[in-house]
Amino acid sequence: MAEALTLALLGMDRAEISALVSEAGEPSYRAKQIMDAVYQQRVETLGEVSTLPQEFRERLLESGVTVGAARIEKKFVSLDGTVRYLIGFGDGQSVETVWMPEGDGGEAGDGSEAGAEAESRVRHGRSTICISSQVGCAVDCQFCLTALLGVKRNLTAGEIVGQVCAVLKDQKVSPPEDRINLVFMGMGEPFLNYESFVKAARLLVEGVGIAERRMTVSTAGIVPRIRDFGAEKIRPKLAISLNASNDELRTRLMPVNKKWTLEMLMAAAREFPLRTREWITFEYVLLGGVNDTPENAREVAELLRGMRCKVNLIALNPGPGIEFVTPMEERVGVFQKILRDAGVPAFVRRPRGRDIYAACGQLKRTVEAATLPEPQDQTISRAPER
Repeated sequence: MAEALTLALLGMDRAEISALVSEAGEPSYRAKQIMDAVYQQRVETLGEVSTLPQEFRERLLESGVTVGAARIEKKFVSLDGTVRYLIGFGDGQSVETVWMPEGDGGEAGDGSEAGAEAESRVRHGRSTICISSQVGCAVDCQFCLTALLGVKRNLTAGEIVGQVCAVLKDQKVSPPEDRINLVFMGMGEPFLNYESFVKAARLLVEGVGIAERRMTVSTAGIVPRIRDFGAEKIRPKLAISLNASNDELRTRLMPVNKKWTLEMLMAAAREFPLRTREWITFEYVLLGGVNDTPENAREVAELLRGMRCKVNLIALNPGPGIEFVTPMEERVGVFQKILRDAGVPAFVRRPRGRDIYAACGQLKRTVEAATLPEPQDQTISRAPER
C-alpha cells in the first residue's frame, strides 16, 4: 500500500502558508500563527502548535500536513566546543551541520573572537552555524572529504532551514537576542541547488529572524549563478573558493575550472554588485608543496589587484583518502605576508572541530565514514509526528 503524500510546513513561505490556511477556510491570521510556531518557536509536531484549534490541527494532519522538522541523529562534541551534527531526513539520507560557539573559526591577526569562551558568554556571543545544501557534492574538489561521496540529491529549502532550526533548538539560542552567523559552507555546492538555497535564505531572514548581513554563501565558482545571485533582493554575502593561482593548477584541484575558468570567474567577481561596506571573500585552502609557494601568492595578488575583497587562508584539514598534506606554518605566514604587502587583506583561519572531522573540507556523512572518531557520541531520539 502506497504511503500517503505529506506536505511539510517547514520550507513554506508566508504566501504558501496563507494559501493553505485560506483553502482550509480558516481566518488569515492563522498563517502568522503557523509561521511563528514553525520558524520562531521551532515546534517539531503540529500537536505543539497550541495557538491553533485542535480541530484545525487534526484536519491538517488528516490531509497529510506535517511540520517536517529536521531530525538530529547524532552529535559529536570537539574539545574546542564545536559540535558536528548528523541530521537525517525522511528518505534515509543525511547531512552534517556544524555549530561553532563564540567565534567562527578565528581570523588570526584581525581582532575577531577566537576559541571557545566561558559558558556565560556563549549565549550572547557571536556563534556560527555551518549548513549543508546537498547530500554529498558534485564539484569534486580533490582536497575535500565530501567530494568522495559524490552527490546524492539536492536538499529542499525546508531541509536547509531545518538544519538551522534544529541546531538553534538544541543549543537553546534564538536570534536576534543571540548573535548567530550562518555560513552555507557545509556539504554541497549551494549554487548547484540555487532555487532551494535562495528560498532558504529568504525564510531564514523573514521566518527565523537572521539578518542577511550575518549570512555568507560559498561557491566553487558557478559563474552564471554568481551573476544571478547579484540580482537577488535578499542575499547573503558572497565567498568564492579559489584555492589556486592559475588555470592549470585550479583545474587539477577543482575540475569545475574546466567549465568556468579563472578569467571567467574573476570577471564575474569584478562585476558583482557589492553593497556599501561589503567585500567579496576569497577562500584559499593551502596544500603543502602544491599551491603554497611565494609564486602562487604573487599570482593570487595579481588576480585580485584592485578588487574590494579579502582572502581567508585555510591550512588543509587532513582526512582519510585525501592525498595532500597540511603546509608548514612558516609557508602559511610567508603566503599571507606577500598578499598583505601587495595590499590584499589576508587572514589565516584557525581550524575548529578538527578532532571530530568538523573543520573545513572534512564533512562526510558519519554513516559512510567508519574511520571517523566518535568522541562524546550523543544519539538523539524523538517522538514521531503527531
